[in-house]
Amino acid sequence: MQFLQESLIELITQTSTNLPPDVREAMGIAMAAETPGTQASQALNIIASNIDMAESDEGPICQDTGMPTFDVHTPVGVSQIEIKKAIRAAVAEATKRGKLRPNSVDSLTGKNSGDNLGIETPVIHFEQWEHDEIEVKLILKGGGCENKNIQYSLPCELEHLGKAGRDIEGVRKCILHAVWQAQGQGCAPGALGVCIGSDRAHGYVLAKNQLFRTLDDVNPNPVLAELEAQVMQQANTIGVGPMGFGGKTSLIGCKVTAANRLPASFFVSVAYDCWAYRRLGVRMDAQSGAITKWLYRDPARQVEKMTEGEGFPLSGREVILKTPVTEEQIRALKVGDVVVITGEMYTGRDAVHAHLMKNPPPVDMRGSVLYHCGPVMMKQGEKWTVKAAGPTTSAREEPYQADVIKNYGVRVVIGKGGMGKKTLAALKEHGAVYLNGIGGAAQYYARAVDEVLGVNLLDFGIPEAMWHLRVHDFVAIVTMDSHGNSLHANVEAETGAKLETLQQA
Repeated sequence: MQFLQESLIELITQTSTNLPPDVREAMGIAMAAETPGTQASQALNIIASNIDMAESDEGPICQDTGMPTFDVHTPVGVSQIEIKKAIRAAVAEATKRGKLRPNSVDSLTGKNSGDNLGIETPVIHFEQWEHDEIEVKLILKGGGCENKNIQYSLPCELEHLGKAGRDIEGVRKCILHAVWQAQGQGCAPGALGVCIGSDRAHGYVLAKNQLFRTLDDVNPNPVLAELEAQVMQQANTIGVGPMGFGGKTSLIGCKVTAANRLPASFFVSVAYDCWAYRRLGVRMDAQSGAITKWLYRDPARQVEKMTEGEGFPLSGREVILKTPVTEEQIRALKVGDVVVITGEMYTGRDAVHAHLMKNPPPVDMRGSVLYHCGPVMMKQGEKWTVKAAGPTTSAREEPYQADVIKNYGVRVVIGKGGMGKKTLAALKEHGAVYLNGIGGAAQYYARAVDEVLGVNLLDFGIPEAMWHLRVHDFVAIVTMDSHGNSLHANVEAETGAKLETLQQA
């Protein structure tokens, strides 16, 4: 199969960089539904621009390309061992080319393999079938939305929804709760794969498999078809909205399956995926490995643009911040302000924050901008370039952020999904601000980077290193200010109240 590896590299590349037509259409509907000028509309404008940029540049739509998961069907007699070797080689090569972020970390040592290979990574599921061709489907599901997966054991009590029993009504409540609990941390609007039944482990597998369905299909089971439609309608009345900013579209898809269960167990497993819903597939000749057909997309059809222009349309009311930032500038900001940053910033994720609890920073962070970001980077000679650089979920840094602000003089924190009460108190006490970037907009923000000025703590791995960047016109929205206000807390409370109105079907 002389073409197998290159066919797989092309599958990985297209999955990472070119959003499927059904997802594009759903996001277009979401854009049309939102009120122009709102934070939700602003977020969707950036998302649309990012989708176009990723396709035109063949760059990752989102910098977090997740744990690549392959679903493979093979004819009888085809060596699955050889296919597995080819998949691993293709994943390593795609990582080298900057189409995947190196995401495989040893769970015992914390060391990043650098090539997305490791124990049980990538994930590969094999099954034989009676067709003559090989079919490979791939899904790239980032860690932010993976962390918002959730599993319920019925009966149970659900916040804002009361008792969920062992019936379809109880399942409906669980699915709505799954949408609500994700808020902006799952990069809404999201899509759900759901499994009713099975056991704890296999239920999650079956739930994730539902994400291989197209958004516009209809469930062949009429009971589940009705449930899917009901959830879609009700979830979009809750008001989580794009990026958790509030708005009319919280969900772009809900796909449900049911599996037999044990008498003692009734699980509802939910796989939450973000708007950067990256899944594609191919059919390949079993002898040569050449691609014979694409699934989910027609390569002969011209990709339709999501937006006429590029970037975020500035109104002139934005607040311009040039680094280093002063406390006076921060105190003048309030929730809802759109901020445009020019100057220098540092990236810092989980490993950097943990490091700063025990060690002084390798740079002077007074008046600095700290960006929760694990970029995709490529090195050419001695020079690093940014290939993708969207924000990561900030909630993971909640145990550390207040101390980092207090001890090192950080003025601006950028991430997505918001942070908690401890960080909010530190922003107020020390004169700092939290800005919400648009999750998944990895190409949009990569284009705002003029230069990589340096890197520290590279032994943590590329995503977790502390990158020193010079940026221009970096757009984000104030969602937690230095006066004790939090958009995230407000939206969570408001959507919780709306959720209570849906206790009855």
